[in-house]
Amino acid sequence: MTNTEQREEWQARVTAFLASGQTVAAWCRAQGIKPHQMYYWIRRLAPVPARTKKASQWLPVVVDDRELPHTGNGLLVRVGSAVIEVQSGFDPELLTAVVRVLTALC
Repeated sequence: MTNTEQREEWQARVTAFLASGQTVAAWCRAQGIKPHQMYYWIRRLAPVPARTKKASQWLPVVVDDRELPHTGNGLLVRVGSAVIEVQSGFDPELLTAVVRVLTALC
């Protein structure tokens, strides 16, 4: 398999995972893939940030407890139709990469 084919295969997997609404662990278990591989490819396929300094962009935050279940001391982040549950001790770089991928797909 060429590098291009491998990249296309993983892009399809990452897209399918993001659309599934499942956790990385659950989706990878169902697909027979190791979770660390998925994390690697999510980071690798995330758009590279521009090297120039950009102005900060503020986005509106809407809190609607009716739509999302309460997760205790976690945080739910919605990007488009995707919802990300963030627990204490999360990897900020991974969250950034996932949000970039989701933003690019929306």
